[in-house]
Amino acid sequence: MKKAAFYTLGCKVNQYETEAMSELFAKKGYELCDFDGYADIYVINTCTVTSMSDRKSRQVIRRAKKHNPNALVIVTGCYAQTNPEAVLKIDDVNLVIGTSDRKRIVELCENLTKTDHLSCVGDIMKKHEFEELNITTYHERTRAYVKIQEGCNQFCSYCIIPYARGPIRSREEKDVLEETKIMAKNGYSEIVYTGIHVASYGIDKGRPMLCGLLCKANKIDGIKRIRLSSIEPMALNESFIESIKECDKLCNHFHLSLQSGCDETLKRMNRKYTTAEYRKIVDGLRRHFPDIAITTDIMTGFPGETDEEFEKTLKFVKEMNFADAHIFQYSPRNGTPAAKRQDQIKPEIKEKRSKELIELCSEMRDKFIASFIGKTLEVQFEQRRNDNLFEGKTTNYITVAVPSEEDIHAKYYNVYIESAKDGIAYGKIIDK
Repeated sequence: MKKAAFYTLGCKVNQYETEAMSELFAKKGYELCDFDGYADIYVINTCTVTSMSDRKSRQVIRRAKKHNPNALVIVTGCYAQTNPEAVLKIDDVNLVIGTSDRKRIVELCENLTKTDHLSCVGDIMKKHEFEELNITTYHERTRAYVKIQEGCNQFCSYCIIPYARGPIRSREEKDVLEETKIMAKNGYSEIVYTGIHVASYGIDKGRPMLCGLLCKANKIDGIKRIRLSSIEPMALNESFIESIKECDKLCNHFHLSLQSGCDETLKRMNRKYTTAEYRKIVDGLRRHFPDIAITTDIMTGFPGETDEEFEKTLKFVKEMNFADAHIFQYSPRNGTPAAKRQDQIKPEIKEKRSKELIELCSEMRDKFIASFIGKTLEVQFEQRRNDNLFEGKTTNYITVAVPSEEDIHAKYYNVYIESAKDGIAYGKIIDK
């Protein structure tokens, strides 16, 4: 039996697609094995969201043949799509696929020899149909991701992803619901709907479909929790919130990408909202979802960001009182408008602003978690830590750790929260 190994860099969409590709290999009789072991085929699913992502992708590609010099090395994903020539120049790469035609990956691999160096990367901007990649299970995961759409039409001035993923393509609702039912049947009670621009689901078909999908998924037996991956804030208008508030399985956690708390910066970023509009969305969600966690992404050092603009971002972030935030420094991506600007920010200024935001957001995170001390929260448990504590997540995505000699992986228990430290709540199970 031949062996295939996979390595995933980047987002939840990449994780989903790796799982789908691994199933294709498994169905053809391949044994799936660890990437740092012997395999006949190594598949690297790359990311290109930052220059660091490119660097990590190259590092993983170069170590692929460490355990088998005669193996085939296949590179797919966003870095492969945007820079296939650079990928092919890396020693030992046999095939570059990109972000389409993954359904043919096994066929393509079986027609390769170890001396081949081929690219099957096409023009992603001409793709207008969703590529159906089905999944029935997730390896060593508690929650299951279901991809509902592909592509992005936003073209934020700093972002390479529309060029890596192409235009919006929405998956047929019946196929999303069918995969959700399969996941429930196979023991996954928590579903995360993911995509490149989840809020745009259905737009290419002439109508928004996300709300209808959530309402239908809410009725599927065996599904206990439904989550959305990162979502553009303007999709969550009052009408949308009113429609989904009765979906009792929808988790009270929304990751709303902010990027900047300064209107001038947002305009240069080509973001499609103002801070006032963002605030209105957050206020609406907080009115309708008790104990809600609002998390976000914030970029520092975007070209032209002055000290005054950064101070506006700090002020706005404090006012929003996020439950958590991912802070990252602007990274120029070739081919994007922002990379051509002459007013690039010095690395040391980016670093300073990043540290300041990280410190602020860590304080807000700890304050949010501490607000649940003395309360009881339902937790789905995921993994045992080295100190014999078991960790899991609440509906509002708080990490909770409890002592347990018993293996409680994938089980739900009510937990009384006793303390909190460094982003984790600690408590005891009260209804075993």
